[in-house]
Amino acid sequence: MSTRPQLSAEHRDVVGKKVATLRRAGMLPAVVYGHDVASESIQIDARRFEDLRRHAGRNALVDLTVAGGASRPVLLHAVQEHVVTRRPLHADFLVVRMTEEMIIEVPIAFIGESLAIEKLGGTLLHMRDNVQVRALPADLPSSIELDITPLDSFEGVLHVSDLQIPLKVTLLSDLSEPVARIQPPRTEAEPVLGEEAAVTEPIVGEGEGEASDEASA
Repeated sequence: MSTRPQLSAEHRDVVGKKVATLRRAGMLPAVVYGHDVASESIQIDARRFEDLRRHAGRNALVDLTVAGGASRPVLLHAVQEHVVTRRPLHADFLVVRMTEEMIIEVPIAFIGESLAIEKLGGTLLHMRDNVQVRALPADLPSSIELDITPLDSFEGVLHVSDLQIPLKVTLLSDLSEPVARIQPPRTEAEPVLGEEAAVTEPIVGEGEGEASDEASA
């Protein structure tokens, strides 16, 4: 018996801008597709979907059942979110073959503590957020870790080759590409007065001083 999370869905006839009515009713519009599988419009309970995404994480395999039919292993391939509230607006599920390797982008998870951050006030600069990997669906990681502990100065740089790649996962990204470094804290430069700016009082010629005195009298 499969130990994967279970998710139920219903067929969806509402399409286009009318899907807003589904969202107001607490349903999430979605689509499921795959190799040799016709694309199918479905709808899912939005709260159930949020629970699934929170606990299963990214690239998690799910057993999807549509309208009480047979369950199929699917991968949560993409989620469209509201730009402000981050509320899910649409989801894409990809039907997978458990014996066929897949190539996907996996986010990098930064772990550990950097002396350059803790003691020197630096800021972690992400030079790359994802890497490409190949693995069987059951072995796909939700993220790949990078330990930033070696970054103890502002000169150090970590590369793709420093990532902690899980077993049964093949890394496809270029090993020489930089991933992270520590950016020094910004320092406010003191204003430097130029020759003209150094003159703070107007130069008063002969006669101008008398006129100035009369004006102030």
